[in-house]
Amino acid sequence: MIKALAFVLALVGLAACATPPPQTGDEVQRLAAEIRTLGPGIDPEEADRAARVAYTYTAQLAKEYQITDPPLIHNTKVNRGLRPRGLCWHWAEDIERRLQQENFETLTLHRAIANADNPFRIDHSTAIISRAGDSMYEGVVLDPWRYGGVLFWSPLSDDSRYDWVPRDVVLEKRRLEQVARLKPYVTN
Repeated sequence: MIKALAFVLALVGLAACATPPPQTGDEVQRLAAEIRTLGPGIDPEEADRAARVAYTYTAQLAKEYQITDPPLIHNTKVNRGLRPRGLCWHWAEDIERRLQQENFETLTLHRAIANADNPFRIDHSTAIISRAGDSMYEGVVLDPWRYGGVLFWSPLSDDSRYDWVPRDVVLEKRRLEQVARLKPYVTN
């Protein structure tokens, strides 16, 4: 009983950290401007479209995912089968897939994971948009999960909350660790 109460209090405390910044009404324009500053050669129309899609699709997913709670509480509901989707990797996967449908020529999408090597924190996934040819490290984080269906975005270099690693690197490391764990059981 005491453990359950401590867990609930910890969850509530963590959920309080997920309060989004106040909306100013010009978020789409500000994101588009940030994407345009990623470097020369970015089509301004593509930057505008990417920003508009990121915001409108986030709002659509929030309805589809039935978001009514802060992220960690919603995660619990998803994991218990009470909500259809809404884990961070769902958001990242869905927003990346939707933005890929735009067939950008001057922008590239990436996926990243944070906390993969931290046993005290849960993994966190996100999508990142950058100038075509640039790495994710020069890009802008697009994180609809962080504030429970309100799009957080920031240049990756300014996102001090997470240490992002390319998704492929994390998944390959996990694959190699799994192979190493299974090796003693493989007989010749």
